[in-house]
Amino acid sequence: MTPTPHAPGADTEQRLTELEIKASYADDLLDTLNQLVARQQEQIDLLLREVGRLRQQGDPQAAPAVRNLRDELPPHY
Repeated sequence: MTPTPHAPGADTEQRLTELEIKASYADDLLDTLNQLVARQQEQIDLLLREVGRLRQQGDPQAAPAVRNLRDELPPHY
């Protein structure tokens, strides 16, 4: 049996359709990731403001406590 001949543009048309589908999924993924990054940036900004507010509430004259983890006992002792 001889293989059936393809229309010359059929393979190209199928590949083009597949590429368009992939591009559509990539666009959707990019939009989703952009929204996620924007939400994370909002959360980071909120947390930075909160840390700044907490620092202002603290004693400005107090030096940060220096801790040595070797001096601390684990909770099971």
